[in-house]
Amino acid sequence: MSNNSATSSSLVIAQKAVKQLRLEASVHRVKVSQAAAELKTFCLQNAHKDPLLTGVPSSDNPFRPPKSCAIL
Repeated sequence: MSNNSATSSSLVIAQKAVKQLRLEASVHRVKVSQAAAELKTFCLQNAHKDPLLTGVPSSDNPFRPPKSCAIL
């Protein structure tokens, strides 16, 4: 009886593996060269919005150094 349950258990594992492999085989693949070109185009089109490239205006920067004030 235990041999039969071991066989059915390994069969279930094999069926899950086949199902996963079929799922992975059906995924649409893109060539690396095409993906790199699309990524480059996207980066160039959105560079003007990137605060790491354009900087953050001091009025919008929450991390700006605090202003010192003097009371006279």
